[in-house]
This record gives sequence, C-alpha cells and structure tokens, in this order.
Amino acid sequence: MATDDVVHLSGLNVLHCAPDGPPLDGERAALDLIGDAMGRDAQVVAVPVARVAEEFFRLRSGVAGAVMQKFVTYRVRLAVVGDVTSHLDDSTALRDFVHETNQGGHIWFLPDLNTLDEKLRAAG
Repeated sequence: MATDDVVHLSGLNVLHCAPDGPPLDGERAALDLIGDAMGRDAQVVAVPVARVAEEFFRLRSGVAGAVMQKFVTYRVRLAVVGDVTSHLDDSTALRDFVHETNQGGHIWFLPDLNTLDEKLRAAG
C-alpha cells in the first residue's frame, strides 16, 4: 500500500495508513491524521507500527500522551496496528500502559486489521 486509504470495518470507515508515510511523532502528526480522517469521513485511524516514532514507545517522552490526547479530544479512534512485542519487552510500564489502553474503547494496540474489525464489532 503506497498511500493512506479508507477501508470499511464493522460498519465504520477506517483510515488505514501506509507504513511508509510520515511518522506519528507528535501532536502535529496526530492532527494531520485526524484532519485526513475527518476529511474522508473516517471514525478510526489505523497506523502501522512501522510508522509510529520510537519516542512514542518511550512513555517518558510524552509523545504517546500528546498524540492520544488529540485523538480523544477530536473523538477519532486510534489503532496502532502490528507487532509491538519488542517495545513491550523493553518496558514494564509500556506493557501495563498498552494493556490498560486496550481495555478502553478509544485507543488500541492490535496485531492486525482483523483484530481491529473484531474490536470495533465488540465496541459497537
């Protein structure tokens, strides 16, 4: 996939981001994705792990919090899609953070789009 595209999962429009796009590395990048999603009538943004900046996974940097706050504020769901195991292995705090975040209904860390589809279906 060379560009971001809208896919339909569980009755919702999902902006499925290309892995080689601009990195999700802060508030500006979050706002760009949110604007793109809103412009395409997407309620969810699915960002591949490859596109998420390393700082995002270092909780002390504040990047994850800033990014997630923008998505919550604008009521657009965010799914980080792919294998985050290597990041989780390096940080107990991140492992706990991902676990807690996945319990909610707005921000998720999921292995693939099929799991996102299941999560959206369950969330209603």
